[in-house]
Amino acid sequence: MSSAADETGGGRPKKTGGKDHKKPTAEALRGAIQLGIGYSVGNMTSKPDRDVLMQDFYVVESVFLPSEGSNLTPAHHYPDFRFKNYAPLAFRYFRELFGIKPDDYLYSICKEPLIELSNPGASSSWFYLTSDDEFIIKTVQHKEAEFLQKLLPGYYMNLNQNPRTLLPKFYGLYCIQCGGVNIRLVVMNNILPRSLKMHYKYDLKGSTYKRRASRKERAKASPTFKDLDFQEMHEGLYFDADTYNALMKTLQRDCRVLESFKIMDYSLLLGIHVLDRKLRGRGGIGDSKRHGGQKVLYSTALESIQGDGKAGEPLPDADDDTLGGIPAKHKDEKLLIFLGIIDILQSYRFIKKVEHSWKALVHDGDTVSVHRPNFYADRFLKFMGTTVFKKTHPIRGASSRRKKNSIQPCRSASQEVLSSVKEESQEERRAQSLENLDDTVQLIAFNVNVVLSNDKSRLIASKIKVFVYIIYVCVLCIFITHIYSIYFENIYMYLHEYIYIQIIYIIYIYI
Repeated sequence: MSSAADETGGGRPKKTGGKDHKKPTAEALRGAIQLGIGYSVGNMTSKPDRDVLMQDFYVVESVFLPSEGSNLTPAHHYPDFRFKNYAPLAFRYFRELFGIKPDDYLYSICKEPLIELSNPGASSSWFYLTSDDEFIIKTVQHKEAEFLQKLLPGYYMNLNQNPRTLLPKFYGLYCIQCGGVNIRLVVMNNILPRSLKMHYKYDLKGSTYKRRASRKERAKASPTFKDLDFQEMHEGLYFDADTYNALMKTLQRDCRVLESFKIMDYSLLLGIHVLDRKLRGRGGIGDSKRHGGQKVLYSTALESIQGDGKAGEPLPDADDDTLGGIPAKHKDEKLLIFLGIIDILQSYRFIKKVEHSWKALVHDGDTVSVHRPNFYADRFLKFMGTTVFKKTHPIRGASSRRKKNSIQPCRSASQEVLSSVKEESQEERRAQSLENLDDTVQLIAFNVNVVLSNDKSRLIASKIKVFVYIIYVCVLCIFITHIYSIYFENIYMYLHEYIYIQIIYIIYIYI
């Protein structure tokens, strides 16, 4: 087995030909995942513990596993493949931090066949779930794997300071090379347990542009809805004051961490289990349950925001039926909430900046998903703290009211006079309040018109700004082609015509 950086770029993932995610047979892929992780993690147990050094984040261990076996690897009935383990020492530290023992990690991944899950998102990733519900294995693109490895030192520091987080818990980064094809995998914590039926699932970003589930997604047995769907189906999820404050504090801290890494376009995966529903049907996606005590620290939603337990011990605030869900209410229904931040491997690089600029040409730039990290974090937190999560207020004791059919005591003449005077004064106050209310309504309408006009002005200004920028780029291209027209005779003519066509097309869109 070769260790250290066997690929260019300091041991970072490298494309070696072929397309990522050219899917081999499902059985062969699952078998290669289990065999490769079993060998690599098992081999790490023989190495002594030591502190994690900076160079450990860029180490790659590679081993070739032929189907006939070798002196180091067992024989198997899958095609020959090479298995790579990225930053093995660093990820071993992460697993220890979350209380995951090597035997438990291998047992969860390798003992039973992996369960393939459908992907509700726009990415081409595949998802595999371990049979005990503990771990999710997700395929990632080359850029995402490379970004994760660059992220590891900062991720290491953040976990040391605060292991209780709603950010993904990464337990391993691997790559399978088979027939010139690279399949990169990341092992993470599972957010939604299969042993409780999720009556509603949401992927929330805080944006509105194209944030509605498609017809195809809605037709599924367990669809994943989006932001606009949530606003139509729910009026908010209510928590007690302590839980709400702990949840929002955790979200704020996590968003600031992501902002510092220039990460955006992440989502909050939200699962809702309705406790009061008669036909809630336990085991909605599957019937397996977690066996024994909790294996992983800080893995449940409740523990991620306020728990303080040890691996293998149940949480004091949760029984076996809740599986670490956060208690909440919606109208008269009691709920269990499961949530976590997902898809954090998207940085605000050049491509994302171009995507934002292009979408902002036609749509309001503030409504699209891709945006600057600081704006994205603020919009995300505002949406979660005001629209999705809400704080319950203590109910004040209502004043006793007399029943309509109760017998009223007789009143004297003086009492009748006093009551009539009071009624007249009340009528005058009502008339005054109606006049004030009319003035207030007119003032509110005026303010709303001002706000709307300001929003429209800001939208028009942003479009003009982008339009001027495009004209500037086009003029710059024309200038450059003029300079090089001596060496390339026909390029100026063709490019000149193309630029004019693009300008006319953009003006047509705006008109």
